[in-house]
Formats: sequence, C-alpha cells, structure tokens
Amino acid sequence: MAGDAGFKLQSDPDTVRGADIAFVSWERMPQKSPVGFPPLGPDLVVEVLSPGDRPGETLAKIADWLSAGTRLVWVIDPERRLARIYRQDGSESILGEADALEGEDILPGFTCKLGAVLETIVPAASDADRPIANGSGGAAGIPP
Repeated sequence: MAGDAGFKLQSDPDTVRGADIAFVSWERMPQKSPVGFPPLGPDLVVEVLSPGDRPGETLAKIADWLSAGTRLVWVIDPERRLARIYRQDGSESILGEADALEGEDILPGFTCKLGAVLETIVPAASDADRPIANGSGGAAGIPP
C-alpha cells in the first residue's frame, strides 16, 4: 500500500495513522479486501521525511507503529541522505546512501540501495551545486 495508507492502531480513542508506504503480508490481512482502515499495524512501514516534519512527532509515530505490532520501520531522510531503521525488538540502525535497505525476515531477499531510493525522491545535487557551508558556521547539513 502506498500514498498515506491508513491503519487503525488503537480504539477508544481511535488512533489512525497513515504511512507513506506500508506492507502487510496477505496472511495477516483480516479481510482480503478491507473496507476502511485495517485494525492492525503493518509488517513494514516506510516514512519519508519532509522538511517540516518535527522530530518529536516522527518519534511518536514510530512508537505508535511499533506498539501496534509493526515489526520494521524505515524512516528515510532525503535532506541528510540517510535512513533510520527501527525494529520491534528495540534495535535501531542508521544507513548511508551506499548501504542497502533490507526486508529482513519480513521480506526475505529484498534489498535496495538507499541511494537508488533517494534518487527517486530527490536527485542529489552535483558536487558543484552542493553548499559547503550553511551560512551559520556549520558544514552543510550539520548544525554549528
């Protein structure tokens, strides 16, 4: 599912979250053609950060996904050109452009270079176009 696919993660009060991309195995779908929001956490959630996303809100979404049974969350940061991987067991990792996103036990055998994903989101600036300072004293992308 893609394009802010929604899932009902809690009831009373209802909590519905939308993911940029979500994967649910066919066996876990409560109905093969669900009406409304499926009442479950997907197996895999992919969130692509936008410049206006707040870190606290993003972490709250990740916590909601993992608490609802999502086993793997990829948070792709196009600006920093990295991905943070969160797992239901509490482990985390950070991937750079040259590293591969892996489906682990959710999508066995799936692998895709993060750089290839980033190129579909926003093409990298050529070296001549990359800023060397952000105007406030720090290197590009690194706070002073």
